[in-house]
Amino acid sequence: MILTHILARIQSWLRYRRNIEILSQLSDRELADIGLNRGSIEEAARHAVNA
Repeated sequence: MILTHILARIQSWLRYRRNIEILSQLSDRELADIGLNRGSIEEAARHAVNA
């Protein structure tokens, strides 16, 4: 049970980091097109993992 929880947390963190990586590669224009800016990337990545 504890191991399952730990693995789930690790997977969530990996998805969060991957989302940040993908969003960071977008241009400022592309980010604006989806309603984001550089300062909101981490929040958007966190929201996507927790959604």
